[in-house]
Amino acid sequence: MLSEDLIELAKERMRPYACEGFVRGRGPEAADLMFVGEAPGKTELEIGRPFIGQAGKIFSGYLDRLGVTRDEVFITSAVRSRPYKIVEKIVKGEPVTKNYNRTPNKKEILAHAPILDEEIRQVKPKLLIPMGKTAVWRLTGWDVSMQEVTGRLFEIPIMQLAGLDQPVYRLTEETYRVFPIYHPAAILYARRLETKAYQDIDRLKQLKDSL
Repeated sequence: MLSEDLIELAKERMRPYACEGFVRGRGPEAADLMFVGEAPGKTELEIGRPFIGQAGKIFSGYLDRLGVTRDEVFITSAVRSRPYKIVEKIVKGEPVTKNYNRTPNKKEILAHAPILDEEIRQVKPKLLIPMGKTAVWRLTGWDVSMQEVTGRLFEIPIMQLAGLDQPVYRLTEETYRVFPIYHPAAILYARRLETKAYQDIDRLKQLKDSL
């Protein structure tokens, strides 16, 4: 679906940053639902598929509740390489260096912007579903807490790169239906969010069934 030239451009622009690998979005060429996450983690990078591992199990629970399979939806993210940080610790008196996932910064999101833009153009989803604050910001430009937007439907223009040689965003002329939900990993860290997260999925199912 994506041209190799576009992928290579993103990789080249990512070289200054602490990111590794590349995980392609997955899904049919046309899908009603497009889920947009943050960035792949270590497990996703090793397997080469989005939303695998602990957060992936919760994401699969989202899909089960919606009554759809991974083959029926498009799954992507704001950043397609794995952002990481190196942390040195002392364990039992010995220095240990570990490589951890981290939240991508806005320059890293910008480097991958042409890829998400092209996926949206090609797939033409009827519902864009950003999962978590990073994805919400990438699509809307809103710097808000998830509590303010999760489970609400917005019909709005979205942020798109002005051009491959213009590293700034502009709002699209057309509007999109955007329905933010909690990132599955948020439930891993805060189980108190689980009830609200699944209420939002139930609302999303209503929207899906009315398409």
